[in-house]
Amino acid sequence: MNIDQTKIPQATAKRLPLYYRFLENLQASGKQRVSSSELSEAVKVDSATIRRDFSYFGALGKKGYGYNVNYLLSFFRKTLDQDEVTNVALIGVGNLGTAFLNYNFSKNNSTRIEVAFDVDQNKVGTELGSVPIHHLDDLEKILDDSVSVAILTVPSSVAQNVADRLVASGIKGILNFTPARLSVPQNVRVHHIDLSVELQSLVYFLKHYPM
Repeated sequence: MNIDQTKIPQATAKRLPLYYRFLENLQASGKQRVSSSELSEAVKVDSATIRRDFSYFGALGKKGYGYNVNYLLSFFRKTLDQDEVTNVALIGVGNLGTAFLNYNFSKNNSTRIEVAFDVDQNKVGTELGSVPIHHLDDLEKILDDSVSVAILTVPSSVAQNVADRLVASGIKGILNFTPARLSVPQNVRVHHIDLSVELQSLVYFLKHYPM
């Protein structure tokens, strides 16, 4: 099936990895089919939204039967390019960066941190989680076309400068864990994840929207 990805809303695209992860767990447990209500309960997305999300990809299920787990998993694996490995660079091997290297997306075979950079001479030249750590000064020399995404966990004061260098080196996507709001060209996508803002938001909702 030929899907025009430009017609899929971004909100739907963000939910696809959630569906994929749950379907992987279902397949591992031997379950053959799943209903939209079961999916809804597992991923905390209402059934109507799930059915609407799936409708963008055509007839994926049958009324009264639900969805075939193996078929859905195979379909979304292709849709999410799970058969292709995306190599990632990590910039900043502090506490958060170290956690990323130790984890290195161990449950996601399609994403792998391939190289890391830092300015700490005690870390440069070592490996963490089998990932080599290079000096940030060597960024342009080390990065090549095989790495398209970068995770940014540096001090916010240097985030824009590092982002500029990443863009100049051909990086097309940046996962930004700094509070800095980065300015990048239109052909580069940045996803901002500010942990302090997310925590404040959580506390606000706990106080004002009790379950």
